[in-house]
Amino acid sequence: MKKLFGMTAAALLLLAGCGGATLEGENAESTAVKEKEPSELVVGASLSTLNNPFFISLEAGINGLAEENGSKVISVDAQDDTAKQTNDIDDLIQQGVDILLINPVDSAAIAPAVEAANSAGIPVITIDRSSEGGQVVTLVASDNAAGGKMAADYITKISGEKANTVQLEGTPGASATRERGEGFSNIAATSLNLLDSQTANFDRAEGLTVMENMLQAHTDIKAVFAQNDEMALGAIEAIEAAGLTGKIQVVGFDGTEDGLAAVKAGTLSATVAQQPEEMGKLAIQAAYDYFAGKTVEKYIASPLELITK
Repeated sequence: MKKLFGMTAAALLLLAGCGGATLEGENAESTAVKEKEPSELVVGASLSTLNNPFFISLEAGINGLAEENGSKVISVDAQDDTAKQTNDIDDLIQQGVDILLINPVDSAAIAPAVEAANSAGIPVITIDRSSEGGQVVTLVASDNAAGGKMAADYITKISGEKANTVQLEGTPGASATRERGEGFSNIAATSLNLLDSQTANFDRAEGLTVMENMLQAHTDIKAVFAQNDEMALGAIEAIEAAGLTGKIQVVGFDGTEDGLAAVKAGTLSATVAQQPEEMGKLAIQAAYDYFAGKTVEKYIASPLELITK
């Protein structure tokens, strides 16, 4: 078995840093941060779902670095429900956390919760997905558009120009869904023949069902891009059940443990691997930097790799 190898993707140029690590941008001078040691911090962490291995790893990254520094973390699971996430964040605000780390279910729907935190004077860091409203200290995320492009380029390489391809999209409204789709589609528009693109909500079971429907609608699919590994693994189940193993290339996104195992086994052609545990560490380190009075960049890039067999 050949060893896995990775090709590191270059991140986008970082955006300008937030002035003086404050919430108010232009009014930075009048809203200086009251500095705190990591051991003094109570961190509220709202994750979109802990039913996905990716976000379990992200949470582990937050908790690991917090434990090393003596910080208290109150973690809540939104269970992919925007209303629950809003209520969870309101509870964290009422508990008086020092800072919120939010991985939104939906980038638009999270805006009122971010604005509520702003009104309460609680800084917000978003992780993996952005907020379309309110003020945040920083967004910690991979370059999703670049990852989508990597997937399209690789499918073109292994399946050929104009190969019949379908796409399984993530949760509607999530910035990661939009950005991965844009990066993929920009290349697919000229290099591939995109037959169909449907949401499967970043879920393995939905990925299986949607792929079954696509196989019934299209008899000549050559490749699949799934916007996360969970959907990719569901698609593989559908392909295997249809007796098409080895005839359709599948590329996922995230580099989860199950996804990497599938690449090693040869059932998943490739995955655009994020590093969720590192992403969690970067987010809580940004919180420490913020309360140390340091400048925190408005976008902190988490690295990507294309993992193939």
